[in-house]
Amino acid sequence: MASDGEKTFTRAEVAKHNTNKDTWLLIHNNVYDVTAFLNEHPGGEEVLIEQAGKDATENFEDVGHSNDAREMMKKYKIGELVASERTSVAQKSEPTWSSDQQNGEESSMKSWLLPLMLCVFATLFYNYFFGSVKQQ
Repeated sequence: MASDGEKTFTRAEVAKHNTNKDTWLLIHNNVYDVTAFLNEHPGGEEVLIEQAGKDATENFEDVGHSNDAREMMKKYKIGELVASERTSVAQKSEPTWSSDQQNGEESSMKSWLLPLMLCVFATLFYNYFFGSVKQQ
């Protein structure tokens, strides 16, 4: 359902806005007029123009936009897709790289253990076979 006072559009209406002078996108059943944002888009205006007038939800999510980008989108929202034409696509969130601190430290320790042991072994091997050779 559209929020109170929110304008609704059909896919056919959105499809008419597919030029660099008039660029609308569908993302998560919301309609965005990104014409003013074309020159500011970090990925270049071509990316937006290519998706103009279409449902860009999957491409938007595949790129992995940040929470800041998602927040910035709000000012370009002009309405929603009519209820009868909506689709459901799961919204992805920004990845969190510090999922489990202890496992990270443990795997880091293990990754250094093998090279360290190899260095110790190589040093002992070298000293045993070549360190005791006396020059004549």
